[in-house]
Amino acid sequence: MSQGITAESLTRAQKAAAILVAMGKPAAGRLLKFFSHEELKSLIEAARMLKTIPQGELEKIIAEFEDEFAEGAGLMDSAATMDKILSESLSPEEVSAIMNHGAETGGEAPLPVWPQIEKLEPERVGAFLEREHPQTAALVLTKLSSTTTANVLLAMPKQQRGEVAKRMVTMGTVKPGALRIVENQLRTALLGDSAKKSSSEGQARVATVLNELEKAQLDEILSDMETAGSQDVHAIRAQLFSFEDLPLLSQKARLALFDGLSPEIVTLALRNAGKELTETVLSALGVRSRRMIEAELSMEVDGLPAAEIAKARRAIATTAIRLSKDGKIELPSTQVAA
Repeated sequence: MSQGITAESLTRAQKAAAILVAMGKPAAGRLLKFFSHEELKSLIEAARMLKTIPQGELEKIIAEFEDEFAEGAGLMDSAATMDKILSESLSPEEVSAIMNHGAETGGEAPLPVWPQIEKLEPERVGAFLEREHPQTAALVLTKLSSTTTANVLLAMPKQQRGEVAKRMVTMGTVKPGALRIVENQLRTALLGDSAKKSSSEGQARVATVLNELEKAQLDEILSDMETAGSQDVHAIRAQLFSFEDLPLLSQKARLALFDGLSPEIVTLALRNAGKELTETVLSALGVRSRRMIEAELSMEVDGLPAAEIAKARRAIATTAIRLSKDGKIELPSTQVAA
């Protein structure tokens, strides 16, 4: 039997590299997040000197590292594959920092991630951690409050809870470098997506408020926002619709809109409306409804509050927005963007 590499003859870094050979690139890439810059650099050097390891010796190495899985990762048996794993698992800045002894960039420190994660819905955090390695999930949960951690655990799949909780019990001190890498990943993948979601929700809230205003009023506010340098005006405008925008709808959309509206609402909304706008609405009605509404409009009504007319018009505009969200019609802004 040939003299081959034995588990005892390998350094700790070479053993870690050997484990990655067995794990494969996807899992290995996730485990890289647990290493400090200096540890990763040591593994790179070890991987470049690593030779083929007999299966029996590899099994010994895996058994030895079983209880230290959080610390264990390894790299493939060639420098080229190692570089590929690093480039696909870490950002260029992180790779550069590793190979340059983790030199500080001198930039402004970002906000701590943990207080921000505490503010997220437990279901959202649980869904995110469900896709991560159990050790990553355990590390994250040890940094959160007991209440948040409990709620996140409950939001995770049952088969994962025990494994994550077990790793929380045995979680040791995490080196600052490794913790920073995890925090950066959370900041980008979890909080970054949350920021986008928050921005979208904020735009929807403003659009809902503006849709309660007369067209002249909402146009004025949008103009004020543009003057103030808001970057959300275009997205908000795409969610706005007023009664005066009805001529911009396609005939098909108008037919769908007025099909479910009561003649009373339509009649009230058309009080004091211009000739063109009135004809736009009437052309979308059936013959019977049109004649009935035209007859009502021909009769003068004294003392009709302007607020009641405005309310009827907003009801029609709100219905158009709802139908648009349901995918049943397209609003003018959507049609223009297409």
